[in-house]
Amino acid sequence: MKILFLDQSGEPGGAELCLIDIAKPYRHTCLVGLFADGPFKHLLEEHEIPVQVLATKSIQVRKESSLVQSLGSVSSLLPVIARVVQKAREYDLIYANTQKALVVGALASLLSRRPLIYHLHDILSADHFSRTNLTVAVTLANRFASLVIANSKASQAAFLEAGGRSDIIDVVYNGFEPELYRRNRSDISQLKKQLELDGRFIVGHFSRLSPWKGQHILLEALAHCPEDVTAILVGDALFGEQDYVKHLHKRVAELGLEQRVQFLGFRSDIPQLMAVCDLVAHTSTAPEPFGRVIVEAMLSGTPVVVTSSGGALELVEHGITGFLVPPGEPQQLAEVIITCRNKSDYTAAIAQGACDTASQRFQQTNINQRIAQLLYRVLT
Repeated sequence: MKILFLDQSGEPGGAELCLIDIAKPYRHTCLVGLFADGPFKHLLEEHEIPVQVLATKSIQVRKESSLVQSLGSVSSLLPVIARVVQKAREYDLIYANTQKALVVGALASLLSRRPLIYHLHDILSADHFSRTNLTVAVTLANRFASLVIANSKASQAAFLEAGGRSDIIDVVYNGFEPELYRRNRSDISQLKKQLELDGRFIVGHFSRLSPWKGQHILLEALAHCPEDVTAILVGDALFGEQDYVKHLHKRVAELGLEQRVQFLGFRSDIPQLMAVCDLVAHTSTAPEPFGRVIVEAMLSGTPVVVTSSGGALELVEHGITGFLVPPGEPQQLAEVIITCRNKSDYTAAIAQGACDTASQRFQQTNINQRIAQLLYRVLT
């Protein structure tokens, strides 16, 4: 099966990491076409996945764009569409991995007469998208996609609520390779010393620094926790959100948390850092489509506390595989952190059960087999 994958980003976010795992089995018969250069291209090359940047200029359309802004971007899309149409004729199908990729892929599908797959990594709602972009995404998917793959039941439900067709959508969770998250205890101890965190109860937060990711909620919770509770924030700002980073640093100072919060920026050693943590917090203030970080923490053997909305509800069973708290409630988050600090045997048992469950439920080989079945169904 020859697949032309399309993705808008030069940065490796959750959707892009998922794409790497999906593309690996097709590395000899696929091409990943990107609309921007950047670290994601180099990551694909490291995995020996063929990649080509198809856009010469960045495409300035955001999730919150208005109709005028969206229409203004059409001229920048035309050269990309032309290149994709040319490329698509060499492949069996077009696999759009993001919303901008859907726009380009839909028109390229029409012109090249190749079936279109849309992998939906978003909750299509007003929390995340402008009305214009919602309408565009659903209309193009309904009209041109032979298959929509949703990364959670929450994403599927939002698509249907926005007017999406029920006969073209299937749910397939992200896949993972559990062995990548198993760490040597001595390595963990050494990393903890490097970070000067010996003797601390470490709460990790792993995501880009963005208001809706809720790092500020964790800071507020930390102020209600014992002095030995420390937070590491792994990630940095994308998409022009530097003002939020300044706000976080200011809030750390206001709360007197300078010795209890570390900003580590983007890191490549995520499994190691997760294993160092005593707890991983996922504090999104709006529903999360899936929550890769949650599963990664589970596979690392680290307890998780997550906000009870969106795809996270499909990943965590409260008191069984982790802990759930309402969005935007730092006091309740602090209570869970203190419980985990004080009842280490209890939380270790929960973490082990979560690791075992996640290792079976999200095994990459099984996920790829399910996607392959769906793709062959489109082609037959």
